[in-house]
Amino acid sequence: MTSVVTFKKSPEQIEKIRQQVRAIQEAEGLSQNQIAKEVGIHNSTFSKFMNGNGLADMNPVVNATERWLENRTRLAALPTAPSFIATPTANRIYDALSYAQLAGDMALIFGGAGVGKTQTLHHYAASEHNAWVVDCTPTSATVGGCLRAIAHALGLRMTAGRADALEVQIRDQLRGSGGLLILDEAQFLNNRALETVRRLAEMANVGLALVGNETVYAQLTGGSRAAEFAQLFSRIGKRVSLTKPSGGDVESLATAWKVDKASTRLLKEIADKPGALRGVTKALRLASMFARGADETLSDHHIKAAWAELGAMS
Repeated sequence: MTSVVTFKKSPEQIEKIRQQVRAIQEAEGLSQNQIAKEVGIHNSTFSKFMNGNGLADMNPVVNATERWLENRTRLAALPTAPSFIATPTANRIYDALSYAQLAGDMALIFGGAGVGKTQTLHHYAASEHNAWVVDCTPTSATVGGCLRAIAHALGLRMTAGRADALEVQIRDQLRGSGGLLILDEAQFLNNRALETVRRLAEMANVGLALVGNETVYAQLTGGSRAAEFAQLFSRIGKRVSLTKPSGGDVESLATAWKVDKASTRLLKEIADKPGALRGVTKALRLASMFARGADETLSDHHIKAAWAELGAMS
């Protein structure tokens, strides 16, 4: 069993660590509480360290903070995907969201995983006024769970009580906002939750976008439940079906990552496999690390190696 040996720092070294923390705090607008949480030190202890007083043994805090600084340096060196790429599919999603918000109407966006739905939703919400992404999960399937998820997305302070009181609170917050509620992974919501959201958006006169996989469309149109959702389905003003990434989507990613034609052809093959654009991005990120480690320009050779490393090629 090996143990980690740590050495005591001089007062000058400790002050240099404090200065690095302050520089990051100022540059990124981080609170001391946030940094303490990332470092893994209680805020009061971290505050004493940063103020330079009140700690009998400063060494554990110094070592933890130094590891945090080192990890941030390593993370900054990792290749990262562009935060948002305006692919043709992303533009279709964006247009549907914009229509729903401007018209106060309902949009249904559905399709397979890995085509860029969630990334586009969050980009829209960050770019436009009064658009909120509600992340649906199995725990938000019911009316109460769904309303709590919406309240969280709106930044409302929730108090214990009945679902109808929370519904009124949300409605009052939305009314007059000209906003858009975006429910991501809406296939998790049950019939009553979907109807509640539909009626809530209608009463508040805001747009509503239901986004999910193919299940959410089948849920509204197929089988014995179709009649239950007839009222909701008839109110959908725009439908966007996303089956798989287009060639233009892959080309947009290839351009953003600055890869050549041979690499783009390989990426299109990857995009046709399960994982779609998500698999493309993972392969590009790992391939960039391979290329950087070899001090080479990113090429299809690195992408093939990355795709194999991800377990997708023999």
